[in-house]
Amino acid sequence: MTLTLADFDYHLPPELIAQHPAPRRSDSRLMVLDRASQTWTHRTFAELPDILDDHDFLVMNDTRVFPARLSGRKASGGRVEILLHHLPEPVDELPVPRQARARASYRGHRLKIGQVLDFGENLCGEITALSGGGVAEVLFHSRNGNVLEAILNLGKLPLPPYIRRAPEERDQERYQTVYAARPGAIAAPTAGLHFTPEVLTALERGGIEWASLTLHVGPGTFLPVRHQDYTRHQMHPEYFIMPAGTAARLNQARAAGKHLVAVGTTSVRVLEHCAGPEGFSPQEGWCGLYIYPGYRFQAVDHLLTNFHLPRSTLLLLAAAFAGRDLILAAYADAIRNRYRFYSYGDCMLIG
Repeated sequence: MTLTLADFDYHLPPELIAQHPAPRRSDSRLMVLDRASQTWTHRTFAELPDILDDHDFLVMNDTRVFPARLSGRKASGGRVEILLHHLPEPVDELPVPRQARARASYRGHRLKIGQVLDFGENLCGEITALSGGGVAEVLFHSRNGNVLEAILNLGKLPLPPYIRRAPEERDQERYQTVYAARPGAIAAPTAGLHFTPEVLTALERGGIEWASLTLHVGPGTFLPVRHQDYTRHQMHPEYFIMPAGTAARLNQARAAGKHLVAVGTTSVRVLEHCAGPEGFSPQEGWCGLYIYPGYRFQAVDHLLTNFHLPRSTLLLLAAAFAGRDLILAAYADAIRNRYRFYSYGDCMLIG
């Protein structure tokens, strides 16, 4: 049977879309799926150190969300909000960068090439190109200071559109993983939001190692699949780093027969992108790997992931790993058991 995008749809009651994080990160629920038996159990994330053992090796994405949402005004006084796709790239360096370029999304506004937007505090941006689909190229100018500092000072933390409230003070901490290190993402790698220092310490005490890589989450991760033939979809590349130390430790873990546990779909994509016949090697560049049912996994043995939107590339990846029928059956049971869905929601471990 040939599957179409409609085969990856499901109905989610709106009240199950988590609007706030759990009181404590590790309070989230954890559904543990066993692909071999096609069954699952209900646990809590705090139990993860008891579920894994010293044959498991966790791989985490250490990207950090930067304040990518900017509010400005047109010369006419009309408000415009843009979402940067990546950290702005400096155009000049002496003595500090006064200009920087970035790609950005906008909605509900008419922009024109050459138009200048005022973001306040000596920061403005000129629209230099429009590429369709509500995407613009913006050249930022700082009149008397460091343009990158101005952007980061004025920017706001971006929350996903299905979180229907304004950002709150606690989002500054809770919409980052506790191990976030490299700024550059416009969205958090949400499977990692459940970890606490206490959970990491318990994992270490159990002999469970972990290492980090980086994929700066951009619009490509969330771009809607528009074709019923989902194989025609193309992922927008996102910047990744496979550090030398992580590559070496992954190769050692594999040689010792350990299972690689990818924390989140972003870690899966980097691991699979970097896996080769000779193992993992240090790499840095752009990852546009699109994983959907039929993909043959080379690197990942287990996957820790949140519950994803219907018809999304993230759900297709989870279905590729676990099988469509098992994933949708587990999702249906999660809904019956009132699990919390999406970024601030609960998670599943697929083994």
